[in-house]
Amino acid sequence: MVSALLLAACGAAPTPGNKIEPMYNGKTGKLEMLKYDADGDGKFETVSYMDGARIVRIEIDRDGDGKVDRWEHYGPGQRLEKVGFSRANDGIEDAWSFFDANGAVVRIETSTRRDGKPSRFEYYTDNLLTHAEEDMDGDGRIDKWETYDGQRLASVAFDTRHRGTADRRLVYAKDGSVRMEIDDAGTGEFVALNEAQPQSPRPTPAPRANVH
Repeated sequence: MVSALLLAACGAAPTPGNKIEPMYNGKTGKLEMLKYDADGDGKFETVSYMDGARIVRIEIDRDGDGKVDRWEHYGPGQRLEKVGFSRANDGIEDAWSFFDANGAVVRIETSTRRDGKPSRFEYYTDNLLTHAEEDMDGDGRIDKWETYDGQRLASVAFDTRHRGTADRRLVYAKDGSVRMEIDDAGTGEFVALNEAQPQSPRPTPAPRANVH
């Protein structure tokens, strides 16, 4: 699809059955938008925002319901830098996947309040979640930290005192038991409040990266 849009931006004719409608800046004559009807049904399901022949962003309605459900953001060299998607499939962009130079997902950001501002950050290695950070109260500071061991949730820490560091932590053992730890002084040294207790159900396994 990107190659077809680039060809259109360079003046190539669309393939039979498809329709590409360009829009230009009235003052500069510079290409600003390309609308693309890939299946020839008369509806533009793909809109590319352009800076001349350079693609800046592509918005796609993949299911034909009239709402955008995929946002592709491009950087220098027309490299795909991130993909936005709507978790509720309602046309509101509320999560973003970021990629490394090889196209693998390295981070997913989520706007839990759906206000366009990311508040949860998940980090991936080899397509597997390794740790996550979250601003739960919306004050702009991280107050929840998750760590994973393979596909297993290993610990969850919380900042309940709004000091910027964790003071409570739940540590999950491989057998499913859980231990509560506390750091009152804020030194990073946690002390167990109780012996590990059996937990039911077991922590949810770490999800793999979902590119959408």
